[in-house]
Amino acid sequence: MANSTPTVFARPLAGVGALVTGGSRGIGRAITTRLAADGAAVVFTYSTQAQAAEELVAEVTAAGGWARSLQLDLREHTRFDDVFTTAEQAFGEAGARGLGVVVANAGVAAHAPIDEVDGHEWDRVMDINAKGTFLTVQHAAAHMLDGGRIVTISTIGTAWPSPGEAVYAASKAAVEQISRVASRELGRRGITVNTICPGPTDTDLLRAGASPDALDGAAAMTALGRIGQPGDIADLVAILAHPDTRWLTGQVIRADGGLT
Repeated sequence: MANSTPTVFARPLAGVGALVTGGSRGIGRAITTRLAADGAAVVFTYSTQAQAAEELVAEVTAAGGWARSLQLDLREHTRFDDVFTTAEQAFGEAGARGLGVVVANAGVAAHAPIDEVDGHEWDRVMDINAKGTFLTVQHAAAHMLDGGRIVTISTIGTAWPSPGEAVYAASKAAVEQISRVASRELGRRGITVNTICPGPTDTDLLRAGASPDALDGAAAMTALGRIGQPGDIADLVAILAHPDTRWLTGQVIRADGGLT
């Protein structure tokens, strides 16, 4: 007689602590929500949007997940130790084993022709995107359990550059190289490090800087006929965070619906 009891699938990240930088809005919000749905205890950082962070914690909690928020400006270099230590303490309270997943998502966009970029703008973008990601990966290596997963977020602009993106693309190219080197350095501990390069993704930031016609044009150039959704990127993060992706590391993955 067949067993009529429905199969119950364990959540793949149950008992895992995850830290997401820039996790309160846009792609970061979708990543936080997805990792929590997969069972992770998620601590996410935000820079200025405290209300959005509080709303996300409430949303995750209402859905049966676990999340906490921490304020962090990536330019506050001396605060990284405190953020990671506080996150570890929170994981203990949630019953998680420790830090198993880190997603370096926080960053800033920048758009200006090369001849209009001054030293201050160069330093600002590099400080947040390149150095901020470097420090995130550096501290992740110090705090992460063996066998962990690090995912960094770059941009399709490193492979498909557009006018006005010199500084932004340069900062994200640094993210990709930091990640590839980290994959070599951390591989002996079973820690994987991979980078996702999102194509045009439907966030408030994108819609603020692009006209509807531009968005339609970008959608038409993809193989799938649409621009990305934050959930598309979050789903890929979830795959890279999964225990079964232990043999995938040092990769730069273009998540752009076939744009490139």
